[in-house]
Amino acid sequence: MSTETNKAMTRRFYEEVINQKQLALVDELAADNLAAHFLPPGLPPGPTGLKIFLGVFHSAFPNGYLTIDQMIAEGDTVATRLTFHGTHTGDFQGIAPTGKTVTVPALDMVRVVDG
Repeated sequence: MSTETNKAMTRRFYEEVINQKQLALVDELAADNLAAHFLPPGLPPGPTGLKIFLGVFHSAFPNGYLTIDQMIAEGDTVATRLTFHGTHTGDFQGIAPTGKTVTVPALDMVRVVDG
């Protein structure tokens, strides 16, 4: 796959799965052996664990969304500098809702295999 195709697939994940909350697309976009290193202990590995985590995350930050600040690709790797914006209105990892608006910068590295 070209680096532009890899970037487009990665962008689609952020925009459709995260921002539009289309969790069913995880099965299409993520490999069965997905290694999501940010998943909390106790969740199943792979797409199933990712969908569970994102469901909880979307419940805690229902108006949450990512902005893509920068995206760079080389070979099969896409690095994205992101900013998460949202209001904490639901329980998240044992933290009761605060009602506060959060803005969190992040860096994500994705390896795209077989498109």
